Amino acid sequence: MKIDRLILGAYETNCYILRESATAKDCLIVDAGLGADRLINFLKEHKLNPAAVVLTHGHIDHIAGVAALRAEFADIKVYIHKVDAKMLTEAEHNLSALAGVPFSAGPADLFIEAGDIIEQVSIKLQVLHTPGHTPGGICLYSKDEGIVFTNDTLFADSIGRTDFPNGSKSQLLNSIKEKLFTLPDETKVYPGHGPITTIAREKAHNQFFR
Repeated sequence: MKIDRLILGAYETNCYILRESATAKDCLIVDAGLGADRLINFLKEHKLNPAAVVLTHGHIDHIAGVAALRAEFADIKVYIHKVDAKMLTEAEHNLSALAGVPFSAGPADLFIEAGDIIEQVSIKLQVLHTPGHTPGGICLYSKDEGIVFTNDTLFADSIGRTDFPNGSKSQLLNSIKEKLFTLPDETKVYPGHGPITTIAREKAHNQFFR
């Protein structure tokens, strides 16, 4: 799998563009945050065709680019966990109202839940429901590739914030212990913000689990 990482917007959200190989033109996007112009320019420059964007949760810094993607690529499909679905259309839930810039991305095309397998552009990702940062937060796991996209659940030496509405620190910690720390130690972790890490490193060094 070819993985390109773009860091978007003032919140430095990681956006991942996934392809079967470096020569493939069809791609799958994981999260599309603020500052989506950079993402659109990257896709055009490399002549890529985004089949879908999977949103790991519904906060504004991970969904703000959806409208721009839909405007440029009419056939793109938008996935989100069914519990976070209302965050795409309700500014008070996606935190954009709190920031003073109310935003709606429009409804998702497909709703996902725990255990689902997303199959797009010859890529398969298993949905792990990891609530705590948001009720419908998900991680995306590829056993074959040995990678997991952990959104704002798990970071390098940190965890996602739980002080936003509907957040729960105890739930988040349980999600990490039960859904992520049970993955093979060598699994590479691609978080929603910050550098790439591994499950082994976080089990050994993450300050919230010492």
